[in-house]
Amino acid sequence: MTDVLVPGGRDVRGTLEGPDDASSIVVACPPHPEHGGHRGDRRLVAVSDALADRGLACLRFDYGEWDEGEGEREDVRNAVRWAVEREWVDRVGVFGYSFGASEAILASASLAGRDEGSGSLLSADAVAALAPTARLGARSDLDVVTALAELSCPVAIHYGTRDTTAEWEPVVERARKLRDRDTDSPDRIDLVDHSSDHFFVGQHVTIAEEIGSFFAHVLE
Repeated sequence: MTDVLVPGGRDVRGTLEGPDDASSIVVACPPHPEHGGHRGDRRLVAVSDALADRGLACLRFDYGEWDEGEGEREDVRNAVRWAVEREWVDRVGVFGYSFGASEAILASASLAGRDEGSGSLLSADAVAALAPTARLGARSDLDVVTALAELSCPVAIHYGTRDTTAEWEPVVERARKLRDRDTDSPDRIDLVDHSSDHFFVGQHVTIAEEIGSFFAHVLE
C-alpha cells in the first residue's frame, strides 16, 4: 500500500494497492463526497481486492475541495494522468461507484491526445461504472448520457434494478442502443443488472469479482 499525492493543483490524495509486478492500473472514483463518499468506500475496496487477485493495481483516491462536479472530473483526469506516467504501466482503466461512476464516464470521455508535459497518450483503456446517474447538476457538459456515446473503449455498466436513488435508466438505455448499433464490436459494451437498490448491500464481493474479471480481460 502506497500513499499518492495526485498532481494538478487540487488536494487529491490516494492509496495505491496491488502486486509489485502489475503492468495495468485501475483508477477508482468514490461516491459523492458531500454525502460521505471517500476512497475507503466498501465497494471501492472490494474492487481493489478483486483487481489485486488478478494481478492489477488500483489507485483509490479522495476528491479535492467540492466543486459541483467540475473539479471532481478534473481530479479523475489528473489521477489518470498520474497513472499513465508511471513507467511500469501499460494500460489504465477507470472505475467508479454512484457519483464516481458518472465522473468516471465524464472524465474518460474527455481524455484524448497527448499530455503536453510528458508526451504520454492520455486515454482510458476501459471504463466500469457501478450505478451511474444520468447527469451531475445542471451543467450541460456534465451530461453522462452524452459522454457515454463519446467513449470508444470497452465499457461495463452495472446497475441495480431497484435503485431509486440514481437516475440510471437513461444511461442504461443509451448504452443498450450503442451496443446494439455497434455490430462490428457487439461485446464492447457490457450491461449487467443486479436485483438491488443503490447500495448493493451483501453484493459487494460478487459485483467486485465481476468488475475485476472485466478489467483483467480487457486490460490484459
